[in-house]
Amino acid sequence: MTGEKGRKPLPPYVSYRTFRNFIDGLQIGVPARIDRSYWGERYSGSSGTQLMSALRFLGLIDTSGTPLTRLRQLVSATGSQKSEVMRQISHTAYEFLSERTFDPQLATYSQLEEIFYNSYQVTGDVARKCIKFFISMQEDAGVALSPFITKRSKTLRSISSKKRIATKTTRTNRNTSIPNIQNQAPKQNNWYEMVLTKFPSFDPAWSDDVKLKWFDAFDSLLKRDSSTLIKE
Repeated sequence: MTGEKGRKPLPPYVSYRTFRNFIDGLQIGVPARIDRSYWGERYSGSSGTQLMSALRFLGLIDTSGTPLTRLRQLVSATGSQKSEVMRQISHTAYEFLSERTFDPQLATYSQLEEIFYNSYQVTGDVARKCIKFFISMQEDAGVALSPFITKRSKTLRSISSKKRIATKTTRTNRNTSIPNIQNQAPKQNNWYEMVLTKFPSFDPAWSDDVKLKWFDAFDSLLKRDSSTLIKE
């Protein structure tokens, strides 16, 4: 299977659940052509494009989106027959499964990564998604994979799940509103209250001259506070 300029097309890296749900949905009827007008309302642009790429890679539709015989067989098959059709599809699509140099029942996860890189030149997150789809498809096909592959795959899924939860928690914390500290702070006394606490209490024993000065000062203080309130 070769694409433009002799380069092999990428193996499926769409969510395997998306792929299975799509196949199950075809049980009500397989359209004459699988195009955007058919799947556009159910899948986003990227998911739909990846799904169509997966169907072409697996030999289920041609380049124009016309369903092929193998797709109709997969949709109509049930039970062990469905697993057998899935096994035939995967062995035809993933050419390395037919090579004796790779034994999926004994290979390690690193060897599976190497075979995907050597066959399709995929690395990083794309390679991880391609391998994840491949493993899920083999499980559906009833193909036994080595425990070195399945155990490592489960570990990577757990790590990926924890990262998503951590990222979601971080985003949630960032969006949490900051409490209004200013509203919670104790209200400070204004200047008038502060000065008033320092003002001497009236003493009837004072001389008349001192009493007059006290009244003048107190009256001046009242007038200053009133003018401040009017400005505010």
